[in-house]
Amino acid sequence: MPDDVHPTDEELALEVETGTGGLRLDLTRRAAAEALGTGLLIVAVVGSGIMASRLSHGDVGLQLLENSFATAGALVGLILMFGAVSGAHLNPVVSILDRMLHTTRTRDTSVYVVAQVVGACLGAMVANLMFELPAIDISTQDRSSSALWLSEVVATVTLLLLIQGCVRSGRAGVVPFAVGAWIGAAYWFTSSTSFANPAVTIARTLSDTFAGIAPASAPMFIVMQLLGMVIAFGLVRFFYPHDTP
Repeated sequence: MPDDVHPTDEELALEVETGTGGLRLDLTRRAAAEALGTGLLIVAVVGSGIMASRLSHGDVGLQLLENSFATAGALVGLILMFGAVSGAHLNPVVSILDRMLHTTRTRDTSVYVVAQVVGACLGAMVANLMFELPAIDISTQDRSSSALWLSEVVATVTLLLLIQGCVRSGRAGVVPFAVGAWIGAAYWFTSSTSFANPAVTIARTLSDTFAGIAPASAPMFIVMQLLGMVIAFGLVRFFYPHDTP
């Protein structure tokens, strides 16, 4: 096949920068994967919390075990499911950190974040409906203390450092299992049960169940998650100063 049939690197770069129809379609596909993936993550978090509270009534420790186990397993599956489509960020701080590290573009990041938040909120509604609860059932569970806020910083920093550490050391294939295992563990070693995700935090205000968080408590959780993202950025740059190809 003649060489002139294939686009040059300069032509490919121009196509990316100008945003052709093909690129828009690709971004739409990736955004849909982020919305669906984040929604299914919330279905797992909220749904397993409701099921745990019903099956293990009065035993909070067992409820947390069941909730954490289901969430960890769902994360592994979801990252394997959508990783090849969108990268399976499923988390605004993951997407924003990628932009801070110059591995994605502002437009893509903005679309990802919107898709994640919308998908998460719809996921919470689906989870409620699956258990015969109102689609929107505003949580009354207060989660507000300095210990919880510190926990969210720690949870977010470690999650982001884990993801970037795997990817930047050429071990992207283990990310689904590493993230699932880490989140499952972080449910237990943080007092906040490791939300570490602004989209998840917003969505969990819509379910007055085991996994819920009161709307008044959510803003500080999100602030701490963003702070954790900034700290993670510095640590990634320190430990992995050279970008991967």
